[in-house]
Amino acid sequence: SVKEPWDEKWKTNCRTKIKGCDGMIALVSKNSPSSTGQKWEISCAREEKKPILGIWAYTNDKTYLEGVNTVAWTWDAIKNFIDSL
Repeated sequence: SVKEPWDEKWKTNCRTKIKGCDGMIALVSKNSPSSTGQKWEISCAREEKKPILGIWAYTNDKTYLEGVNTVAWTWDAIKNFIDSL
């Protein structure tokens, strides 16, 4: 359940997946700043030195996450990020 605290097994599995990635795309919304799971995933990606691109999940929600370059959802933005990896 998302209401339960993130356990160490989840974090270990998540870190393994992040290590195997070239970069991370984070969907950003008004709920992101209070999402402990999402904040942990982003922190983990930073620790693993993975590039991160934030994509606003909704056109009318431009939530800012410190240290995450966030842009509007366009296929070109996603393509350019992937191509940069």
